[in-house]
Formats: sequence, structure tokens, C-alpha cells
Amino acid sequence: MNLPHTAPGARPGRHSLRARVTWSNTAVFAAVGCAMLVLNWLSVRQLIEVNAEQVAPSTSFPDPPPPPDARITPSTPAMTHEQFARFRTDVLDSLGTRSVLLLTLCTALAALLCWWTARRSLRRISHVTAAARHINDGNLHDRLALNAPDDEVKHLGDTFDAMLDRLERSFADQRRFTAHASHELRTPLTLQRAALEIPLAQGRVPTDLEPALRRSLAATTRCEHLLDALLTLARGESGMITPTPADLADLTRDALNDVHEEAANRYVTVHSELRPAPTTGDPVLLAQLALNLLTNAIRHNHTHGTVHITTRTADNHAVIEVTNTGPVIDPAELPAIFRPFQRGPRAPTTGRRGSGLGLTIVQAITDTHRGHLHAHPRPHGGLTVRVALPAASGPGASPGSPKARSQK
Repeated sequence: MNLPHTAPGARPGRHSLRARVTWSNTAVFAAVGCAMLVLNWLSVRQLIEVNAEQVAPSTSFPDPPPPPDARITPSTPAMTHEQFARFRTDVLDSLGTRSVLLLTLCTALAALLCWWTARRSLRRISHVTAAARHINDGNLHDRLALNAPDDEVKHLGDTFDAMLDRLERSFADQRRFTAHASHELRTPLTLQRAALEIPLAQGRVPTDLEPALRRSLAATTRCEHLLDALLTLARGESGMITPTPADLADLTRDALNDVHEEAANRYVTVHSELRPAPTTGDPVLLAQLALNLLTNAIRHNHTHGTVHITTRTADNHAVIEVTNTGPVIDPAELPAIFRPFQRGPRAPTTGRRGSGLGLTIVQAITDTHRGHLHAHPRPHGGLTVRVALPAASGPGASPGSPKARSQK
């Protein structure tokens, strides 16, 4: 896995750990340097004071003249007290000025060295942070696999990888259970539906029992649809697909044929503008994505409402966008409505609620295909849902945008 060495959105500055380490180390260096400067200045001053007795006493007591036969040798004249005081002041002032200048230069150099060492020391931590931002339930198979010395950062990376292993097993077990449970329940429901349909079709049901049997048949049909949705959701969340060339425009065209009768029964007008939108992925899942988007837009609509669906290629992505009329949706309700089994408002055209898995499946399929979904309510009612998948002819980079929440 190739991850950037810095976390997206990180702000290097006074609030970053790197800056705090740099400034704390620099402050310690500057404090120690100032202490050394003061001690050095005091030491020099003490040495000068200790040697103060070499100064000439006073001019009021001149030395006696030498004897006539004495040999005169040149000597250095002794300092007066005033000359020594000026000498001491000049030396201490010069020492203080030069020490302050050297301390300033050394502190600046220390700050640069601290910044460089902090950057090298924290680089792998930034790598771990970038991985934490990048990995989600759609790519739990990615790992850090830090190839580094056996230190605290290596232990952090290994712990993070172990946590991902546990999460991946947990998600896989949950999806496997959903798929197996749905598959096992399909057979008895099929038998139950057949046991109800046959006597109803042959007219062998008493008149007073026929309404109850038809209600049971309708309930069985709803259970079958729910199981189909769960199976699709488990497959969409599996992340295991065989990339196959597909065009969202063709898949949407087929979905329009499937929902034509339902739209007519609910007096909803569907407008389409289908331009080529080639991508790669599982054609069955992508067809389900287009069908769920259309079904959601039709069922959550007003009588005589409208639905607009478009496909196109934009910014190296294959895009499908659906906009519908309908009840006004509070943006704060979108996250809750998006979660599984959180049903949206009662459909105005039928008064029925869906299974609560429509756009959950859309999001799962989008994540599996490394795309992103964005949804926002319209001011006058209705919803706009936009799904962007890596285009077949583009670089195929994952958009990586944050998940958007949407209506079901």
C-alpha cells in the first residue's frame, strides 16, 4: 500500500507536534546557553578582579630613584586604577556582546537542527496517521507493514495492523452470516409461497379464508424481497468483484425499462439524458445500483412528480445522477435515514415504506467500486443523489471523498 508520508489536512505550524518538539528543544538550548553565557561572564569578571592587585598603587608615592651604578632595564609601565577600570569595562562589554551574538546564531542553528530531527522522528507517525484516514470498511485488507527499527513507532504500527486484522475478520464474519442466513431462509419462503399460490390459483380456498391467505402471500413476497436485498448488500460489501467493462448509460437504460410500469402507476414522469459513462466493475451490482437509485426516486415522490436521471463522464469519473421531487427533507435527517433499516418518510404515492436498504446498497456498491456518493436535499423538496465511479479510460484513482448521507 502506497500512502503519503503526511496526513491529509495536517497543518504544520505552532499546533503541530513537530513544531512543539522543535520549540521546546530550542527553548531548552537557549536557556542552557543563556546560563552558560552568564556563568562565563561572571567567571571572566572574577578572574579580572583576582588580578586587580597588579595595578600600580598610586602616583602620590613614586618609586625611589635607582642607584647611579644600577643597570636600567626597560619595563612595561603599570596601569593606573582608572586605566584598569576602563580595561575591565571594555573586556566585559565586548565579551557580553560577542557572547550574545554567538548565542543567537547557535540558537537559530539549533532550531533548524531540531526541526529536521523532529521531522525525521515523526515521519513514520505521520505515515500511521495517513493510513488511519485512508483505511475504512471498504479496504480493511490494507496494512501498514512498517519496515523500521524495533522501536515505539514500529510497535504502534504493528498494533494498528493487528487491530485491522481483527476488524477485517469481524466484518467478514458478519457479511458471511448475512449471506448464509439469507440463503438458508430463501428455500422455506419459496416453499411457503408455493403452498399459498397453488390453492389460490386452483380456487380450493374457502371464501372466508382467501383474504388471510392473500395477506400471508403478500407478507411472504415482502420477505423474499428483503432477503434479496440482504444478499445484494452482503455481496456489495464483500469488496470481491471481478472488474468487467460496463457503461452506466446502458445499465441505466435497462433500469428505466424495469421501473417504467411502476412510474406510470404512480403518475411519476421520468426524464433521462444518458451519455456514455464507461467504467469497470461488477455489471450485476452496477445494474442494481442504477435500479435502486431510480426506484428510490420514484417511490419517494409526489403524485405527478418528476424524476431526472443523467449519466456522463466528468473528471475521469463515470457519473450517474438522479434528482426527484418529493417532500422537503431536513439535512440533519440524512445521516439517520442513510443507515440500514432506517426508513425514510412514508411514500406520498402509496403510503408504503420501503425495506430501508435501498440506498444502503447503493453506498455499499459505490464503496466496493472505489467510488463516492454525494446526496443533498433540494430546497423545494426532493433529493439529488450523485454517484461517481472511476472511469474506464481514466487513471482509475479512487476519489476518496467522504461518504455522503442520503435518503432511502
